[in-house]
Amino acid sequence: MELFRFQITEEMEEERIDKALNLLMETLSRSYIQKMIREGNVFVNEKAVKANYRVKTDDDVSFYLPKAQEPDIEPEDIPLDILYEDDSVLVVNKPKGMVVHPAAGHYSKTLVNAVMFHCKGNLSGINGCMRPGIVHRIDKDTTGSLIICKNDLAHQSIAAQLKEHSIVRKYRAIVHGVLKEEEGTINAPIGRHPVERKMMAVNHKNGKEAVTHYKVLERFKNYTYIECQLETGRTHQIRVHMASIGHPLLGDEVYGPKKCPIPRLEGQTLHAMILGFIHPVTHEYIQTTAKLPDYFENILSKIER
Repeated sequence: MELFRFQITEEMEEERIDKALNLLMETLSRSYIQKMIREGNVFVNEKAVKANYRVKTDDDVSFYLPKAQEPDIEPEDIPLDILYEDDSVLVVNKPKGMVVHPAAGHYSKTLVNAVMFHCKGNLSGINGCMRPGIVHRIDKDTTGSLIICKNDLAHQSIAAQLKEHSIVRKYRAIVHGVLKEEEGTINAPIGRHPVERKMMAVNHKNGKEAVTHYKVLERFKNYTYIECQLETGRTHQIRVHMASIGHPLLGDEVYGPKKCPIPRLEGQTLHAMILGFIHPVTHEYIQTTAKLPDYFENILSKIER
């Protein structure tokens, strides 16, 4: 059994214990959590509780979970668009719709499956067998540049650069509405949405520092084509920040309008174009550019100017 411990925060006050744990452990269903409670695997302040217990601020919750067997992740011969490669790092241009690493119920056709085949096992192991070589991520429907680390030394170096915010990451995006200013900076902390726990939001109480710089590349009748440069790298950062100032990304099914005006557009128009970093071994500056995908170019050519 594996022990998980949580301390209940003020915003969860009076939630049922099964619902509170469902919010804290999103990969577990509420019915499974209720089963664990019935079997006596959930404790509050060191006492076993029933599913109807309502949590209080600062409650100490202990949850014993049977250890899951990690599945074998198989290499798959999936073509890669390689932007840069040497013995330490690989930079790829990820296509739209591809998940970066395996997760529960989704163990194939990910970028990890593809790089395992390409690199023949020569990948960093710091993030475990589910995420070999992975030091940062982009969303399934975001396209563009991603660094893969081939050994632990490279992984540690790139991770340190990410932590120091020294890696150059410039994105292209199309947003709803016409931005008036030529450029700007959004400095607003990002954390879990207070109600929709699978979403992120600007959260001044519990969020982490998040800074996005943007500039206008072209204005259209109802949209703006922009470049965004990340200073930090929070989950869904550009999507949340642009939505927070009233300009959500075109096609964003989570933070944008419910009905997308572009037919058959799946997911946000966001592309990680430029990636720059200090090489872990040579200490030279390496910069790659991933060309805009065809679907993105087609939208730019068709929307009304």
